[in-house]
Amino acid sequence: MASSTATESGHGTTGQVLEFALGEETYCVSIDYVTEIVDVGELTTVPNTPRHVEGVMDLRGRTTSIVSPKAVFGVGGDGDERRIVVFDPDVVEDQGAVGWLVDEVSQVVSVDPANVDDAPGQDDDAIVGVVKRDDDFVIWVDPRAVHGA
Repeated sequence: MASSTATESGHGTTGQVLEFALGEETYCVSIDYVTEIVDVGELTTVPNTPRHVEGVMDLRGRTTSIVSPKAVFGVGGDGDERRIVVFDPDVVEDQGAVGWLVDEVSQVVSVDPANVDDAPGQDDDAIVGVVKRDDDFVIWVDPRAVHGA
């Protein structure tokens, strides 16, 4: 699948990302990977799962694993965790349907690759880069890399 985002090399055409809040930080993922955004429902905990797996829930007849990206990225702070960003099952190969538990979803924006810097000192494949904006920055993450964690 060809993507219109500036991912691996930091070069490419303008792409769109979905921005969301985790604690005090703003993160984003390529909109190409997102299938839907839903309100948090009732989660069923599953024993012996990695610490970043909060549980599972039924979304339209499909069992969907719900992951806490706060645990994956080491984000502190309490948030409301009111929304779930659901990813295309083909994105997280061999993992089935997956959703991320996020505090808030803010917007879909276009990103010019010229405004994306490599993450400084980052050896983590999950961090694509840092999107520069006028007064702040957004951490661009790759959900494909996260679910290998």
